[in-house]
Amino acid sequence: MKILVINGPNLNMLGIREPAIYGSASYSDLCEMIKNHCDKKQVEVEFYQSNHEGDLVDKIQSAYGNTDGIVINPGAYTHTSVALLDAVKSVGIPTVEVHISDPDTREEFRKISYIRLACVKTIKGQGFAGYTQAIDFLLER
Repeated sequence: MKILVINGPNLNMLGIREPAIYGSASYSDLCEMIKNHCDKKQVEVEFYQSNHEGDLVDKIQSAYGNTDGIVINPGAYTHTSVALLDAVKSVGIPTVEVHISDPDTREEFRKISYIRLACVKTIKGQGFAGYTQAIDFLLER
């Protein structure tokens, strides 16, 4: 099985950006934790991070035909991007939306998720563990 893990804007700043919300571990720490989990489960994993909406759309589209599942943290694009929603709908790959924090406990605008309409599951507020939970969910499907 091959899983694509996509992270949107500002997630490259983990460990620096608002550590009270996102913790002190870095983006590299996140990727290493996911890689170790996938190695144990014998899952091939690919990572992609971009601050640019079109690049994220291109990456989702490039997964068509060669990826079994997507784990995506769209960051701020969660609340604004119909383009990401349409990309996930277009490829038809089972996708899990992940958020390190729980957006429902934050500002009002963060409670809206466009991409959720195309996702098979949403995991929020579980910190980095939400990513491994998403992978396990995809494996059990």
